[in-house]
Amino acid sequence: MISIDNVAVEFGGRALFSDVTFNINDKDKVALMGKNGAGKSTLLKIIAGVDKATRGKISAPGDAVIAYLPQHLLTEDNSTVFEETSKAFSTVLNMKAEIDELNTQLETRTDYESDEYMHIIEKVSELSEKYYSIEEINFDAEVEKTLLGLGFLRSDFTRQTSEFSGGWRMRIELAKILLQNPDLILLDEPTNHMDIESIQWLEDFLINNAKAVIVISHDRAFVDNITNRTIELTMGRIYDYKVNYSQYLQLRKERQEQQQKQFNDQQKMIAETQEFIDRFKGTYSKTLQVQSRVKMLEKIEIVEVDEIDTSALNLKFPPAPRSGNYPVIVDNVSKSYDDHVVFKDASLTIERGEKIAFVGKNGEGKSTMVKAIMGEIPFEGELKLGHNSMIGYFAQNQASLLDEDLTVFQTIDNIAVGEVRTKIKDILGAFMFGGDSVNKKVRVLSGGEKTRLAMVKLLLEPVNLLILDEPTNHLDLKTKDILKDALKSFEGTIILISHDRDFLDGLATKVFEFGNKRVKEHFEDITGFLRNKKLENLREIERKGK
Repeated sequence: MISIDNVAVEFGGRALFSDVTFNINDKDKVALMGKNGAGKSTLLKIIAGVDKATRGKISAPGDAVIAYLPQHLLTEDNSTVFEETSKAFSTVLNMKAEIDELNTQLETRTDYESDEYMHIIEKVSELSEKYYSIEEINFDAEVEKTLLGLGFLRSDFTRQTSEFSGGWRMRIELAKILLQNPDLILLDEPTNHMDIESIQWLEDFLINNAKAVIVISHDRAFVDNITNRTIELTMGRIYDYKVNYSQYLQLRKERQEQQQKQFNDQQKMIAETQEFIDRFKGTYSKTLQVQSRVKMLEKIEIVEVDEIDTSALNLKFPPAPRSGNYPVIVDNVSKSYDDHVVFKDASLTIERGEKIAFVGKNGEGKSTMVKAIMGEIPFEGELKLGHNSMIGYFAQNQASLLDEDLTVFQTIDNIAVGEVRTKIKDILGAFMFGGDSVNKKVRVLSGGEKTRLAMVKLLLEPVNLLILDEPTNHLDLKTKDILKDALKSFEGTIILISHDRDFLDGLATKVFEFGNKRVKEHFEDITGFLRNKKLENLREIERKGK
């Protein structure tokens, strides 16, 4: 059992959170929830031993292994993917190497009666007892299985880690963590750079193989599937629920309703008491009663109501001219880079008003197809955009295209037209730009903040064909809901590349699957697609077995 006891963090005299106390037991799968800035990542770092608390302590058994995957990594680049991942077993492999070295000494030395010889025997016995108590593992096979599960190809194993993007290096670190079989795994946004199949593999691993887990994630389906407990960090304290995320939302709503009722009752009582004081404060016969009530009001503790978002922002796209019946027609399009074929003879027709999802493993051509539609790359075959198609494109590098000399507010004010101009601060607030942050220059924003600002900018431009490449990576759950509602009410056509199943559910009505150099059309939503894919995979396993 790992204990978090009265942990507090203060910055410049202001408490981020105080008196946080809870225990983590074996098989606890915990979702750590709360709005951005509540201190979730800070608490995770304290449990991991990366940061120190202002007060309080973390207690764990001496042999407990706590493994931590942060949002952003600084990795070294001096080994292959397979070599780097194998470092997960370095403790065990070093132990084996030391046993072999000591045994060699015992074979070659002749001072059998010396104290040193006896010390080597004792050391070998002690290490061997530890080593052979560890379950026998085929290390190479485990490394291979984990890397393949997280989306790597066998051909990637011998490539240098320096050849991979930050997202893929994150997966290498995750593989090392999973292979260590730690007592507690701490994960901060682990799914941001994963495709749907890799997320499903990670879910299965955490459910069936992991001991205790604490996860921060904006992927609602992922959190719901793996967790059995939710700890909410809000207004400097925690609430601990022994349920998954969806059930926690219902319980939190009931808690906040109860708090609001207590607050309203208390305010009514305070008003009535104050009215009595004001009415009789000059009346001699009521002096004692008035004084008694004044003292009571001085001592009363005001009921606190936890943060409730009452903005209920209804974000609407500005009207755009109607496009032709078929905004995108792709006919036998192929794309290769030298000898590498991305996809071949791909054909797809997208009708006006359709909301479709491009899904498939990373590197199978989803973003490449979008670049072809945008006219950014050459290709073979025929691709036509329909009459009057006005494209709004959100690329993964969209943030880099913003004007860095403008403030957050100016960026949006420059393009907003009509009634929406009166709601700019509300809209920016919904995308986590509250208070003075609207006056920040774009150049000082973090990567995540720039991505969110680029999304707001796109939402306010009049377009009839939206192409969104991983739009939810830096959005919290509330903001994703606002974006999803806006996209649902969008009257134009949408192409979505996303690994976020909860975001796609109820939004995309058709799926194009990219894989094995082909593009396959599925006339069903994401839930139906995933259900059928699982069946297909099982049939494939059965066929191989036969």
